[in-house]
Amino acid sequence: MKHLSPLTLWCLAATWIIWGSTYLAIRFALISFPPYWQMGTRFVVAGAGLMAWCKWRGVSLPTRIQWRNAFIVGGLMLGLGMGNTARAELTIASGLIVAFIAIIPATIALCNLFYGVRPKRIEVLGIVVGLIGVLMLVRGKGFSASHSGLLAISIATLAWSIGSVLSQQQYKLAPGAMGFASEMLAGGAVLLLMSWWSGETPAWPPQPTALIAWIYLIVFGSLIAFNAYMLLLARASAALASSYTFVNPVIAMMLGVTFGGEIITASEWLAAAVIVFAVILLVAGRR
Repeated sequence: MKHLSPLTLWCLAATWIIWGSTYLAIRFALISFPPYWQMGTRFVVAGAGLMAWCKWRGVSLPTRIQWRNAFIVGGLMLGLGMGNTARAELTIASGLIVAFIAIIPATIALCNLFYGVRPKRIEVLGIVVGLIGVLMLVRGKGFSASHSGLLAISIATLAWSIGSVLSQQQYKLAPGAMGFASEMLAGGAVLLLMSWWSGETPAWPPQPTALIAWIYLIVFGSLIAFNAYMLLLARASAALASSYTFVNPVIAMMLGVTFGGEIITASEWLAAAVIVFAVILLVAGRR
């Protein structure tokens, strides 16, 4: 990684480590905050704060087209992506959720086919190995016991991948932090609409653990890690930007077992290892 800039390395560290811990934080926040409401308020608060900071620095607001792009990308990545990820955690362990999400580099590579970006042979091998790992994972007790959770995380993974590719190839956001802020505001608005449509009602007053987890998600998961990811998408390849997916499962599964009391079987650990190996192949092919 000698050719990578210090900023890129810091962004990688943020997506690798912080995002690995946010999935357990989502589970803790679910104690008082339902999934779509939790994610919607998280991104609206973070996006509003970031946009206010940008305006204070004299940055221009997004144009009408850039706002449109923010709603498209934010609706996919945050609305359908993060919203359904939180929904899946209602019935499936956070560590297993992240292991499933690790297939994202493969789905991104498949989505890029529509833009003429063909995978190399090692990437094709990574996609095949990754799909095998996912099939092994969903046959375990965690996913087989919850078909609704499996459907939610499948939609989330596909939506996040499509949004990531569109943000690079077609629907450009406003430059810099203002673009990230508009995406979080737009995605948060979509999530709150989904929350209203689903009839969600948060518990009030919230449990202290849920409130602390929600604040952690805003500051670290949204303002720091998510912006780091979007910066990587703008400055690096999609494969490198999504490399967090082979670190997050290990961190999330360990945290889930240690602090969340989650039970992960040996076969599920093996499936996660197969998926991580597939991601390494994909990243190596796009290095």
